[in-house]
Amino acid sequence: MSTDASNEVRLAAESAASRAARSAADVSSQEPNGQSSPRRKGLSERNRPLWMLIPGGVLMIIIIVVPLLLGIFMSALNLDQYTLRKWVSAPFIGVENFVEAMTSSPLLHSVWLSVSYSLLAMVVTLPLGIAAAVATQNAFKGRAVIRSIFLIPYVLPSFVVATVWRTMLQPDGIVDRALGTVGIDVGLWLNGPQTFWTLVLVQIWASWPFIYLLALSGLQAVDHEVHEASALDGALWWNKLRYVVFPYLKGPLSLAFLIGMLHHINNFTLPFVLFGVPAPADVEVLPILTYVTSFQSFRFGLSAAMAFISLVLIAIPLFVYLRAVKLDDAETPGAKK
Repeated sequence: MSTDASNEVRLAAESAASRAARSAADVSSQEPNGQSSPRRKGLSERNRPLWMLIPGGVLMIIIIVVPLLLGIFMSALNLDQYTLRKWVSAPFIGVENFVEAMTSSPLLHSVWLSVSYSLLAMVVTLPLGIAAAVATQNAFKGRAVIRSIFLIPYVLPSFVVATVWRTMLQPDGIVDRALGTVGIDVGLWLNGPQTFWTLVLVQIWASWPFIYLLALSGLQAVDHEVHEASALDGALWWNKLRYVVFPYLKGPLSLAFLIGMLHHINNFTLPFVLFGVPAPADVEVLPILTYVTSFQSFRFGLSAAMAFISLVLIAIPLFVYLRAVKLDDAETPGAKK
């Protein structure tokens, strides 16, 4: 009996000691104000958001980074139909493809055509999109139908738009017949000196609803009280647009202008289907020239150099826009520097 009693006393003492140790640990883990400090997270728990980015990061590397590096490598090779079979062992020529692209190829002419036709299309589509957005902003009977009709050029695929316009602009097509009824003869649309303006016209028709959508989204952000205040002050419609509405459209229209320019410069489907290959010299824009150099002349190294140069040209306005947005955010009161 004495042994059992001593064991019970020992177990009771150990239990009391363990409870005291746990209470001391709880007291030491508390902050001075009596609140418990948060538990330290493990390495896997801290980095859990980074682990979630791995699938998208791997996909981006496979789809974007690897082809980009492969294109840069190809641009340094004398790669054509004779060396394509063993393209890894093709002669290394360094920057000769870039020099040829900038000096003896029509690359600069194609860059000028791409930029000029894109700029002309955007200059026309901006006021068209803004006017359509302002006209359909307020509620009226049949507004949903009008908005749906405005979006038809935007929802149609580019090859459908190009095919329809190619059919309409054929000699003795519907456009020539319509203009012939009023005594206007403009000549050939798809070949000759009118091809550049044909490309601009079709691009305007296909792209102005995009400006309309972004302008309409910017108009929805205008506070209704601002409209009421300008109406009470007796502001005319032009002053209301200039000082009330247009400041709200600065951000959406800047983004629309940049995206529209980049889309027009990179647009391959519209001129390819509209004019065919080889395209007339007046519409041999940058994507068409790269395609012809690669798949008709079989100068794969030279076309890779042209594609890389076009990538650099596209990155310049994008960098300028992102820099301007960053500066605007830094100048906003309360924004992080």
